[in-house]
Amino acid sequence: MKSRSLKAGWKMVKFGDVVKNINLVERDPAKAGIDRIVGLEHIDPENLHVKRWDIPENGTSFTRKFVPGQTLFGKRRAYQRKVAFAEFEGICSGDILTFESKNPKILLPELLPFICQTDEFFNHALGTSAGSLSPRTSWSALQNFEFPLPPLDEQKHIAEILWAADEAVEKYATLTKEINQYVEAVIEKNLTSTDSGSVLGDYCPSDGVRIGPFGSLLHAKDYQSQGIPVVMPADIEDGVIQKDKVARISFQKAKELENYCLCENDILLPRRGDLAKRAIVLKPQAGWLCGTGTIRIRLKDGVNPHAVFLAVTSASANRWLNRFAVGTTMPNLNASTIKKMPLHLPDRPTTAALVDDLKKVLDVLHRVKKHYQSLVNLRQVLVETKIMEGAAHV
Repeated sequence: MKSRSLKAGWKMVKFGDVVKNINLVERDPAKAGIDRIVGLEHIDPENLHVKRWDIPENGTSFTRKFVPGQTLFGKRRAYQRKVAFAEFEGICSGDILTFESKNPKILLPELLPFICQTDEFFNHALGTSAGSLSPRTSWSALQNFEFPLPPLDEQKHIAEILWAADEAVEKYATLTKEINQYVEAVIEKNLTSTDSGSVLGDYCPSDGVRIGPFGSLLHAKDYQSQGIPVVMPADIEDGVIQKDKVARISFQKAKELENYCLCENDILLPRRGDLAKRAIVLKPQAGWLCGTGTIRIRLKDGVNPHAVFLAVTSASANRWLNRFAVGTTMPNLNASTIKKMPLHLPDRPTTAALVDDLKKVLDVLHRVKKHYQSLVNLRQVLVETKIMEGAAHV
């Protein structure tokens, strides 16, 4: 680490001088009354709150115990930036280190998780990780990390600021989740309920659901830098077609594949892989082609395409598709399966009003998500500046 000049009262310390790595062992969590098992998969990157866990009844080989107030750090694949502040007692994976302040009068426990969230701490963890497929750092390496430590009164002030920022992030995360749940509930009740008995195929012409051309019709040699765009699953993102890298074919080849031509308001989804992808074809994209690996949904005249798009992009539709997709290693969809997706549209005026209402809610959701991301970014800036503000590179 480079030499530093420090603010008055601050001092450079080694992580291991003020932090201890706790190795409490509990081999029978159920008998000990512990009902939460935490693995690395339960800790979200850059989120201090553990919101998911397993239970002892499902079995576990983990034996490391943690208690409220400790900081949990994922030592495997540190680039994932997994740090959490324990708010309950539990058992965790051996790939999770459990940190605790050696003396709360020297290092405030509430400040410790933010120290572990700094770029410098993660860079140190990455730089001391060993292994190619699943690199891990170690306590012996982490305890040598050096950082500027402020006086206790400043630690309290900094911790208050950072936890307030974290609280704001969590409030917007909760708001985002609640709005999503409302939208999904409205869609499932009004559009994708299985109680109605109707399906997507009822709203499509006989050839409305079509799979893109197979390799025998469209070869790698047919693609060129100019011509008619061909939409592949890789081009489907965030509900629209991303045109920047879309492949193209000649006008002559496109004429041979005119049965795969796209029209405005067609709905596209992948045939395999990430089955949650969707895109709706916009007016300027009419005349493009449905590509290999892509499925096109075309609706009957008069059917509200935006209502159908909301339905097929919903969580309930995704659950249904994953349930009925064919294959285990790589789930696949076919036209027959797509046609059987549960779908019910109310009368036209009701459907139009429903779509308008949902669009307003989704607009609010978009703004909430945008503000949430701004708060996440602000929190990280505060972590970096407040933790390291007592030192400057010289």
